[in-house]
Amino acid sequence: MTAGESEQTLALVRTLLDRVHLATAGQVPQAVAEAARTLGWTAVLHLVDHEQRLLVPAPLSGVPARRPQAVDTTLAGRCFRSVEPTVSAAGTPGVWLPVLDGADRLGVLEVALPEGVDLHDPVVQERCRLLAHLTGHLITAKRPYGDALDQLMRRRPRTVASELLHQLLPPLTFACEGLVVSGLLQPAYDVAADAFDYDVVDDTAHLAVLDATGHDLAGTILAAVALSAYRNSRRSGHGLYDSAGAVDELIAEHGRGERFATGVLAELELSTGRLRYLNAGHPAPLLMRDGKVVKELGQGHRILFGLGDGQVSIAEEWLQPDDRIVFYTDGITEARDRDGGFFGLDRLADHLRRAAAAGLPAPETLRRIAHDVLDRQGGVLQDDATLLIAEWATTRERTLVSSGGVAAHELSPSRSDGEDTPRR
Repeated sequence: MTAGESEQTLALVRTLLDRVHLATAGQVPQAVAEAARTLGWTAVLHLVDHEQRLLVPAPLSGVPARRPQAVDTTLAGRCFRSVEPTVSAAGTPGVWLPVLDGADRLGVLEVALPEGVDLHDPVVQERCRLLAHLTGHLITAKRPYGDALDQLMRRRPRTVASELLHQLLPPLTFACEGLVVSGLLQPAYDVAADAFDYDVVDDTAHLAVLDATGHDLAGTILAAVALSAYRNSRRSGHGLYDSAGAVDELIAEHGRGERFATGVLAELELSTGRLRYLNAGHPAPLLMRDGKVVKELGQGHRILFGLGDGQVSIAEEWLQPDDRIVFYTDGITEARDRDGGFFGLDRLADHLRRAAAAGLPAPETLRRIAHDVLDRQGGVLQDDATLLIAEWATTRERTLVSSGGVAAHELSPSRSDGEDTPRR
């Protein structure tokens, strides 16, 4: 990179950071566009909606309005699904860039480039990488300070119960060296009493899935109490046994003997693959090995949270590299189609097997399963449906971070069925 090129790249970064410093959440897309203009580029941010079906463009002053891009059938969607830059339709100089916060998929950037720009130029690729990388982190940093970006992502009203619950959840996807954790709840606008959590401290990953009784605001409050009790105990340095007791005590107090919660709490040692877990009346997690479900983790029983400690046993499983642990709530397997048939455990296992065979990462696997569950039930679930996948000793965390480069074959993309040309 020459001195002049370095100065232009620095101007891109400096403009974005300086502009965002005092920007509201809703002004982040404009700040990204202004930074791109220092290079003669046009950049339009598209955020994924809460159901992960559409990539919704942020409006920009002086830029023609774009239409939403379908995640499943467009070049923008291919970029989102693969987490790799995707060249725009043949004949239009531009590229779609994945926008992530760490490993959490937020959306894509539509970048139009001046004629003659070489997408294989390392300088261009580095600028693309920096622009998308900073955009993802700045979106996450600014979202708590305003509603504009969330309003862009929601396509219909959300219930108060769902609003409260989503404020409590961690980001949908997390990755560190040797570990990927990804979760998803449906229905995105009506979910009430399911919850999941994860945390990594030193050498241990902490995982939890909870399902409180009721599909209403009271159920959400109970799930919030359970989640907060678990986090409080975990952050105080307590282990599974004490954390389960803390959840049980708070559920008993607030449920008053009428409402309860099921759940699975687990700890995974990242250096060894030792998994310890306990199950409070919840569907048994699934162990995937070599691309297929090989067993249910059906030990470590205790009574439902809210009914007293009773007898508690902590089970142990030793994972092998690339194993996946799949946690789920009964809203997945008990979802009914229009003829009354259950989605069922066999169909869930088949989904997981096919996703593994196709090399799909955890967040894309969950997105597809959740959509199948919803579509089979006509888009209206009778119960909350939650999935959480943890992958251990894997290198797949690296597939969740964009390389920033564009492969040679992408210069003349073959458009698969239904893939649209971005409207410019």
